[in-house]
Amino acid sequence: MNQADFHRACERLDRVEDLAGLIAAENCTPGWIRRPTPLLWKQSPSVFKPAHWSYQRLRPALLAACRVIDTVQAERRNFVLRNPLQGNDFATTRTLVGAYQAILPGEHARSHRHAPHALRVILESRGAYSVVNGVRHPMETGDIVLTPGMHWHGHGHDGDEPALWFDCLDVPLVHLLEPMHLEEDPGDQGLIRQRVEHSPMRMPWAETLARLAQARAAATDSWLGPCVDWSNSSLPTISIRAHAWRSGWKSERWSQRANAIHVVLGGRGISQIGDQSFEWGFGDVLALPMGYPMAHQALEDATVVCLSDEPLMRWAGYYSSTRCD
Repeated sequence: MNQADFHRACERLDRVEDLAGLIAAENCTPGWIRRPTPLLWKQSPSVFKPAHWSYQRLRPALLAACRVIDTVQAERRNFVLRNPLQGNDFATTRTLVGAYQAILPGEHARSHRHAPHALRVILESRGAYSVVNGVRHPMETGDIVLTPGMHWHGHGHDGDEPALWFDCLDVPLVHLLEPMHLEEDPGDQGLIRQRVEHSPMRMPWAETLARLAQARAAATDSWLGPCVDWSNSSLPTISIRAHAWRSGWKSERWSQRANAIHVVLGGRGISQIGDQSFEWGFGDVLALPMGYPMAHQALEDATVVCLSDEPLMRWAGYYSSTRCD
């Protein structure tokens, strides 16, 4: 329809029902109509679901992957933890994706860099290492290792047993905002230019334990227990906090406007997320989507790392936390 005909059709309109059809050809829709997905709605939980992955169940499959696929066939030998939301292909929560990854002694995962920010929580490792922008540092059991967006990074293993860890990246967020970028190593970015024990990209397990002990001794328990905040400005979209929960400790029931993933580095417990209950142990991963009421209980002394998009939500002015009745 040319402009003149469109204008005449507008002048002849006398029913609101006909307006939607007229403007549809202009790629417009009325703002007042009912939609399958409303433009705005009252506060409600995320469409993503609470979920749990058992490390002890999946560990044999990770070791099987080490036998049947190598780092030439798969640049990263990992299992992506897909939220059981219909139509979802890979995301663990709306903004974060998690994965279990394994590397064998003597292997080297070639270097690359990408827009998404990433980190690793090391579950089992003796002799593995990470190389970030040419700096090699250890990657030992319990460590938290950062690979910020657009930093060249790779890893290798000089030990005797397979190394396994949990990866967390803000890939779903990057998909949503669309600034995705990936570069393969042109040949010189994986070179090791410096070897260090201490690095801004590594949070050693021993230091996490020491700081948690200090927090406990200082009686700084919050309603989420003693906490070490490893959040880093180089990861502006992901917060990192380690929590120490004594055996028998219980949290209050609460919810937050943030998406989170919990990684268990020790102990056992039970978490109630929405109307589901999950019993967890070492290496397990929990998805805690935005808005679901949750409560945690430690059955043994436990150390749990909480990864969250809270920095993003705070920056945007969206974050809040509420204790639930």
